[in-house]
Amino acid sequence: MFQSVQVVLRAITVVSICLWHAAFAFPVIAVRACASRAEAGAVLRRRARRLVVALGPAFVKGAQLLSTRRDVLPAGWCEALADLHDRVPPMSFRKARKVLRSAYGGDPPFAFDWNSVRSGSIACVYRAELDGLPVAVKVRRPRVRELIEQDFAIMRAGASLMQRLPWFRGLPAVAVLRQIGAAVAAQADFDAEAGALAELRTLLADVDYLHIPRPLPSCGAEGVLVMEFVDGLAPLATETTPAARRAELARRVLFCVYRMLFLDGLVHCDMHPGNLYLGRDGRIVLLDAGFVVRLEPRVRRLFAEFFMHMARGDGPHCAEILQESAEGVAEWADVAAFRRGTIALIEESSGRAARDFSLVRFATRLFDLQRVNGLFAAPEFIFPLLALLVLEGRINELDEEVDFQAESIPVLTRAVMSGLLKTGSRERA
Repeated sequence: MFQSVQVVLRAITVVSICLWHAAFAFPVIAVRACASRAEAGAVLRRRARRLVVALGPAFVKGAQLLSTRRDVLPAGWCEALADLHDRVPPMSFRKARKVLRSAYGGDPPFAFDWNSVRSGSIACVYRAELDGLPVAVKVRRPRVRELIEQDFAIMRAGASLMQRLPWFRGLPAVAVLRQIGAAVAAQADFDAEAGALAELRTLLADVDYLHIPRPLPSCGAEGVLVMEFVDGLAPLATETTPAARRAELARRVLFCVYRMLFLDGLVHCDMHPGNLYLGRDGRIVLLDAGFVVRLEPRVRRLFAEFFMHMARGDGPHCAEILQESAEGVAEWADVAAFRRGTIALIEESSGRAARDFSLVRFATRLFDLQRVNGLFAAPEFIFPLLALLVLEGRINELDEEVDFQAESIPVLTRAVMSGLLKTGSRERA
C-alpha cells in the first residue's frame, strides 16, 4: 500500500514538473521566436534538457539513448542531449560529502579533487588519491534506485492500459518494461558493477586494444565504487581523425561487443560516448559496466542464431527463430503472413553498409510484423536490441561504410565452432 502511494505521489510530481517547465518555456520561446527561429530552437532544446534532468535518472537514460540516434532526432537535439552522457548537473559538494561520510561512517580514506567531477544519471565520479595513488571514486546519488523503480512502475501502469487497445493487443509491453526497469535500477548496485568490471576484464583480457579500469572493491562502501583512475582520456574520434583510423576503431568496438554478446552472453547496453574513450596509449577505454545484463543461454543462442542468419540473408531461418522465441502466439495469429513478411524484410536488410541500414527502421518494421500477425519475441530480446541501438549510432559516426552485420561473422563462426550455435536445421528448444 505504501509503495502504491509513493508511486502515485511520484506520478503527480512528474506531471507537475512537466507543467512547470511548459509554463515557463513556451512564453519565452514565443517571444524569442519573433526575433530568431534559430534562437528559439536553441532555447527550446536547453529547456528540454533541463526538463529531462529535473524528471530524474530514468528519463535521463532515455535521453542518452535518443542522443545517439541522429536518424531519429535532428542533429541539434542530439548535440543538446549529448551533454547528459557525462555532464548531468552534479551533486553539490555538501551532498556528496554527506553521502561519503554516511557510507564510510566518517571521513572517507581519500583526498578528493572536487573539481574533477564527471556526472551521469546514477552517480558522480571524482578523481581522488589513496595512499598517493590516483583512483576514480564513483558516488551514487541519493534515492536514485527508488526514483527509477517508481518511474518504471508508472510506465508499466500506462503500458497495462495501452495493451487493452486493439492496436497493441498481445504486445508484452509490461513484461518488457519490467525487464528494462529492473536492469536500469540495478545500475545503482555498485557491488554488481565491480563484479561486472572484473568479469569483463577477464573475458576480454586477450583484446590488446581495449582497456577496462580495474575495480578496487576492498576500498568501496555502500553506494561508493572505487576503481583505477585512467588519465588523459580523449574522444574516441574527432573531425581530424583520419578515415582509416575511424574505420579501424568502428570495427574494434564492434568486435568487442559481439564477443560479449555472442560468446559470453553479456550485453553492455550503455556504450554511449560518455563511456567510450581513447586512452593516451591509443587503446579504447570502456569506463562503465553498470548497465550490463547477462542473457539466459537459450535467449543468447536464439539471438545469436537470428543475427547469424540475418547476416547471411537467410530469411526463412530468421522467421523460424522469431517464431520459436515468441512470448506467445495469439489465437488469431497469421503465422504464414508473419513468415512472408520476415523473409522479405531480411532480404531487404542483409548486406547493407551502415549508411544504408537503420536498426531503428528495421526494428520498427519487425515489431509491426509481430503486432499485425500476433507473434511477439521474448522480452529478453530487448537487451541485445537496446545495446545495438546505442552502438549503431556511435558506429555510424565513425564509419558509414562498415557492414554492421558482416563484422559479426568471425565471432559467430567461433561460436559455431564452440558448439554454442547451430547452422543447419534447427531443433525446438
